[in-house]
Amino acid sequence: MEKLQVWEVTKSFLKIARFIKKSAFHRCQKRRWSPVDKTKKNRTTLRRILRYISRYKILVFLSIFFSAVAVGLTLYVPILTGHAVDQIIGPEQVNFPALMRILQKILIVTAAIAVAQWLKNHINNKVTYHVVEDIRTRAFNHIQKLPVSYVDNHPSGDIVSRIITDTDQFSEGLLMGFTQLFSGVATILGTLLFMLSIHPMITLVVVAVTPLSFFVAKFIAKKTFTMFKCQSQTRGEMTSLIDEMIGNLKVVKAFSHEKEGKEAFEKINEKLAGYSMSATFFSSIVNPSTRFVNSIVYAAVGFFGALMAVRGHITVGQLTSFLNYANQYTKPFNEISGVVTELQNSLASASRVFELIDEQKMKEDAPDARVLTDARGNVDIEHVYFSYTADRKLIEDLNLKVKPGQRVAIVGPTGCGKSTLINLLMRFYEVNQGAIRIDGTDNRDITRESLRANFGMVLQETWLKSGTVGENIAYGKPDATREEIIRAAKEAHCHSFIMRMPDGYDTVLGEDGGMLSQGQKQLLCIARVMLCLPPMLILDEATSSIDTRTELKIQNAFAKMMEGRTSFIVAHRLSTIREADVILVMRDGNIVEQGKHEDLLRQNGFYAKLYQAQFAR
Repeated sequence: MEKLQVWEVTKSFLKIARFIKKSAFHRCQKRRWSPVDKTKKNRTTLRRILRYISRYKILVFLSIFFSAVAVGLTLYVPILTGHAVDQIIGPEQVNFPALMRILQKILIVTAAIAVAQWLKNHINNKVTYHVVEDIRTRAFNHIQKLPVSYVDNHPSGDIVSRIITDTDQFSEGLLMGFTQLFSGVATILGTLLFMLSIHPMITLVVVAVTPLSFFVAKFIAKKTFTMFKCQSQTRGEMTSLIDEMIGNLKVVKAFSHEKEGKEAFEKINEKLAGYSMSATFFSSIVNPSTRFVNSIVYAAVGFFGALMAVRGHITVGQLTSFLNYANQYTKPFNEISGVVTELQNSLASASRVFELIDEQKMKEDAPDARVLTDARGNVDIEHVYFSYTADRKLIEDLNLKVKPGQRVAIVGPTGCGKSTLINLLMRFYEVNQGAIRIDGTDNRDITRESLRANFGMVLQETWLKSGTVGENIAYGKPDATREEIIRAAKEAHCHSFIMRMPDGYDTVLGEDGGMLSQGQKQLLCIARVMLCLPPMLILDEATSSIDTRTELKIQNAFAKMMEGRTSFIVAHRLSTIREADVILVMRDGNIVEQGKHEDLLRQNGFYAKLYQAQFAR
C-alpha cells in the first residue's frame, strides 16, 4: 500500500515536471526574455517602485523604527529565557524570586513587541495602498492621454486587467515585502550579533551553512519571474475574452457560437493553469528547501553547542539562548525566500502596469494653440492623405471646402473612408499629410478640447454611462437645468419613454444603458447633443437604430437643430440625406462625385447606382 502511494506521488511529480518543461517556462522564456534583459527590466521596475515609495519617507522611517523595536525586543527574549534557565540550578534549587522577576520582564517585552508589530503593520498597509493608489491613478490618467489608435489596437479587457488585476497582484507583493523583508534582515543581523556575544565559534558554524539558503532562493527566483509574467499576460487575455463574450452575448447566441467561445476559453484557461501551476510549483519548493537548510543549521548548533556545554565553555542557559537564536536566525530565511517569490510576481505585474504608463501619449497641444470659441463653421480640407497603417493606403489627396451652415452628407460603400474623415475632423487621428482648417486655422493648431467642444457627435455606436437618465443627457453640459434637459429630451422624442420609467429622469441606468433598447439609447444620445447645440454637428448613422416613424420626427428635429450650423452627415440610408446642401460620394478614400441629390441622380454615376440598388423593387 505504501509503495503504491509512493508510486502515485512520484508519477504526479513527473507529470508536473513534464508539463513545466513542455508549456510554461521554456515556451515563455524562449518567446520573450533573455536573463540579462529580465534582470535589467526587474531593476528598472524596482527603481520606479522605490520612487513612488519615496513620497512616503516619514511613514517608511516609522515602519523601519517599529520593525527595529519589535526585532530588538524579540531578540531580547531568548536572553531572558537563558537567564531564567540558569535560575533553575537543580532539584529544589530554584531561585523563584529572580525567576518571577525575569518572567515579568518577558511578559512586558512580549506586550511591547505586539504593540510595535501592530503599528508597523498599520503603517505598512497605509504606505502600500497609497503607492498602489498612486500607480493606478497614474495609469488611468495616462489612458486619457493615449491616442485613440492605442485603444483601437489593444483589447479593452487587457487594459482593464493591467489597471485592476495587475495592480492588486502588485499590492500583495509590496505589502509582503514591507511586512517581512526589513524585519527578516534585521532579525538575521541581530541574531548574529547576539550569537557572537555568546560564543563566536558556534556562530561561525551557523554562518558557514547559511549560503546554502541564498543559493536555493536565487535559483528559484530566476525561474519564477518569467512564469509570473506569463501568468499576468494570460490573465489579461482571459479578461479580454470574457469581456468580449459577455459584452456581445446576444451576438454569440444568435450565431450559435457558444461552442467556439467555450473552446477559446478552455484553451486560454488551460494555458493560464499551466503558467499558474509552474509558478506555484517553483514557489512552493522555496519553503521546504530553506527549511531543510535551516534544519541543518539547527542540528549543527545543537551538536557543537552541546559539546561546548559539556566542556564548560557555555552554561545550559546560554545553550538554550543559542538554540533560540539559531531558530530565529533561520526563520527569516523562510520568510525572505517567500518574499522573493512574491516579489517576482509583484514585479511581473508592476512591469505590465508600467508598460501601459510608458506608452507614448498623444502629442501635446502647442503652447500657443488657439482656443476655438463660437466657430463659424468654415471647414477646408486641403490635399489630405491618411492611412491607419503604412502598407494600406486609405485617403489620398482629399480636398473639400465647406461653407458655414452647410449640410454635408457623406455616402459610400463600407470601408471607403467616411468614418475616417470624421476621425480626422475631430483629431482622433492626425492627418499624414495636408491640412484640415477650421475657420482658417489648421486643426492641429487648435486645442483638442476646444475643437471637440465645437462639434456635437451622434454615433452609430451608442454609449451611456452608469448613472441617471438626466446625468446621461447632461453629459456634455453638466450644469444644465432640469428644464433644459427635459426640453432636449422632448426635441429628441425620448421624453415619453423616460416618463414611463420608475423614477423618470432620476432612473439609474446600468452599464451601457441597462435594459433600454438600442433605439432608446440612441435617442438619449441625440438628446445629449441637442442639449449642447454646438456650432458644428457630426451625425454618423445617427438614426440607424430608430424605427421609421420616429426617424421622420427626428429628421425634423435635426433639420431645426442644423439650421445655421455646419453639419456632416454620414449615412447608408440615402433617403435621410436628400435635403443635404452637398453630398460627397466617397470610394476608396477619394471623393468621386459631389453635388445635390437630384444632380447626382441625373449624372447617372456611382451615387445613382447606390441609390437605385437601395430602392430597387
